[in-house]
Amino acid sequence: MAQTLRNDSGFADPDEVYAALIECHQGLSEEQSARVNARLVLLLANHIGNFHVISEALAAAREGI
Repeated sequence: MAQTLRNDSGFADPDEVYAALIECHQGLSEEQSARVNARLVLLLANHIGNFHVISEALAAAREGI
């Protein structure tokens, strides 16, 4: 069964997730923050484990930039 990218919120409390992301970057330099983001992207992509979904997410992330 093919998966597609989910665009709706899957969180009971999205603000809690946002706050955790912000807290994760506290006290880091720009370079360290960029490295954390890169590692997080790779960890989550690995967790998803579906190239089609990752491709959709990459396209959506670039949209409008």
